[in-house]
Amino acid sequence: MDSQLIQYLPVLMLLLVAVGFAGGTLVVSVIAGKVGRRTRTKDIPYECGMLPQGEGSTRLSVKFYLVALLFVLFDIEVVFMYPWAVVYRDLLHENAALILGGMVSFLGTLFAGYLYALKKGAFDWTK
Repeated sequence: MDSQLIQYLPVLMLLLVAVGFAGGTLVVSVIAGKVGRRTRTKDIPYECGMLPQGEGSTRLSVKFYLVALLFVLFDIEVVFMYPWAVVYRDLLHENAALILGGMVSFLGTLFAGYLYALKKGAFDWTK
């Protein structure tokens, strides 16, 4: 029992070093920082040497976020398909119809989502 616990000693030491480093960095930055020496000129954002004009952030179209979510959706599809493709040949001997049917139903659901997004004009950038 004692020999199993001693194996966690390096992990505990690494945790202590990481927490000590993070805490030490924060303490040193507070001690060494010059808190009261901020001026209004130092607080403005630097943008190519010119004074900033207008708002700092522009509003993006909802279409941008919709395309980003669709990208995540179809990226997740690949994440699920890769392990399935890797073990497909090994699992083929057990129950081929169930394994293939599961992936076909998964792809069918994603294809239906793709057709829905296409019908709603999610991929049309001109609107």
